Amino acid sequence: MTTSSYSSSYGRLQAISINFLSKDFIETLVKAEDVNEVSRLLESTWYGAEIDRAAAMYTPPELLEVAINRHLVEVNKIALEATPFSGKQAIRAYFSKWDIHNIELILSSKVIGRTITETEPFLVSSRNFPAGITAGNIPHDEMKIILSQPTVEGVVNQLVKYKYGTILIQNLDTYQKTSDISPMMTELLSFYYTNLLESIKFFQGDEGITRDLFRTQIDKKNILTLLKGKDSKLDRDLVKKHLIENGKIPIDKLMEIFTANTVEEFINRIEEHIKFGDLLDNYVKTQNLVDFEVAMDKYINNNYVRKLKNIALSIGTIFHFIIKAEFEWDNIKRIAYGKRYNLTPDRINSMLVME
Repeated sequence: MTTSSYSSSYGRLQAISINFLSKDFIETLVKAEDVNEVSRLLESTWYGAEIDRAAAMYTPPELLEVAINRHLVEVNKIALEATPFSGKQAIRAYFSKWDIHNIELILSSKVIGRTITETEPFLVSSRNFPAGITAGNIPHDEMKIILSQPTVEGVVNQLVKYKYGTILIQNLDTYQKTSDISPMMTELLSFYYTNLLESIKFFQGDEGITRDLFRTQIDKKNILTLLKGKDSKLDRDLVKKHLIENGKIPIDKLMEIFTANTVEEFINRIEEHIKFGDLLDNYVKTQNLVDFEVAMDKYINNNYVRKLKNIALSIGTIFHFIIKAEFEWDNIKRIAYGKRYNLTPDRINSMLVME
């Protein structure tokens, strides 16, 4: 791969990046009266076209969910089209996260008995684009067929034609005995991260930050699993089964940290490996896992995502663009959540991740 192959990618994505919402505009959304006003304000931004299209079938808050999901699909399409041929495999591997997101959403809906109409707005997919170039690798129409299956078993059988089905089916017996889909999802995530890390091994020698970013995302997932297990007083061996290999913190070390008697002790031990500084202040006060997740996102942003921006002519530029779009998507979702549950502007701001 030559450096010049990323020159056009960098220029194209830089030009499009002017459309990202400014910090001042995000603050305007935070101060909005309700989700309806958030949607109206976003009509004047690059979300406007999707809001207009979704308005034919949905009303807030579902309208906003559908619009921002479909907009993310469009952004992913732009990023993949801007990627040189030699980098497309890595970007596609990354985008398969949305297949897994959608599969988990569908499986969860079957377990708790949600209808198709209750679930479809939350799928990150779009009927406007063909397979393989958008959010993940399973097209929207196929996702609807999968969603229409009446049971978890039906969903898994429908997915057998894809690489995910053979992984899910190995844990189907466990689900049938326990009604717990988490072992299936752990295996899917493990497959995802293994494939992703393999896909970015051989580039220009500047992919180290990108690999560390994804390995820290594994740490985030593992630490949240441990915190949930600690909060629910789950058995150590059961919790360990839900951890994923290849993070920066070895699983044996994580299980040693899990022996902490209190949340405070747990946090102190984690900070031996991840230097949060004051990012965990909100979590220490609230003991709300949302605040820990936000702290992890801010840590990843500060230590990895920002650095990708400075590696101008590499695949890091493309990942920076994609992840920045995801943070914006997440911020809008968190603002909408705050409006629905009457959170204060200060509380909403504490949950946002800004570059």
